[in-house]
Amino acid sequence: QVQLVESGGGLVQAGGSLRLSCAASGILLGGYAVGWFRQDPGKEREFVAAINWNGRNTNYRDSVKGRFTISRGNAGNTVYLQMDSLKPEDTAAYFCARGIYSNDLSAAGGNYDYWGQGTQVTVSS
Repeated sequence: QVQLVESGGGLVQAGGSLRLSCAASGILLGGYAVGWFRQDPGKEREFVAAINWNGRNTNYRDSVKGRFTISRGNAGNTVYLQMDSLKPEDTAAYFCARGIYSNDLSAAGGNYDYWGQGTQVTVSS
């Protein structure tokens, strides 16, 4: 079964931290770019961060730069999103997705082919 599974979400106070994980089964993440997106009910999905196939290049939305860090696990089939200094406006369901290409750090959802079911992050003020 092909799937991406996110974990690590939860409820945290403003200023706190969470580490999200994206694990793949049935497909490879190694060799592909991976992105994180988020969506709050009633709002459009928005790009958060992306990492290329070897972890050497990353891309972040402006509002999370300096607070979030995307990285790849040593085994290659897990990607992480370390979220520090969380703000209430970071509250959303967070989704990971596998890029169609290895080096494309696009913010466009159409450039990703496999998506997880999401993990909820709630930041209280």
